[in-house]
Amino acid sequence: MKEVVKAQIDDLDKIVQIDSEVIGNKSRRNYIKNAIESGNCIIAKEGNSIVGFLIYNTNFFDCAFISLIIVSPANRRKGYASYLIDTMIGISPTTKVFSSTNRSNYSMQQAFEKNGFVQSGIIENLDEGDPEIIYFKSR
Repeated sequence: MKEVVKAQIDDLDKIVQIDSEVIGNKSRRNYIKNAIESGNCIIAKEGNSIVGFLIYNTNFFDCAFISLIIVSPANRRKGYASYLIDTMIGISPTTKVFSSTNRSNYSMQQAFEKNGFVQSGIIENLDEGDPEIIYFKSR
């Protein structure tokens, strides 16, 4: 059974493991821990297993900003990213929700567009030769 719930501190090690499967290290452990402690991390579960997570904040011009969406490689293309995004939109503390992804990340661009986000600008010079595309959705 699929469900999305707020992450608890007991979930930290499992979330960091999924993150490290994707980025190859555990460098974001403190970032994830802080997001859990501030109530800004939700997890997608299949049964008792965590299969993905989403982190957001409201530091982007007082609007909600999805800063990270990670789904374990074994569970991609099963709708978990969309499920996380949809849940976050429903609980968003603001009516405007933003996020971003690199121009090279076609799968994330498709996920945003599939979930009703529109492009809202581009930021150059964050990653050399790979601009960041800003996405927006109003709930």
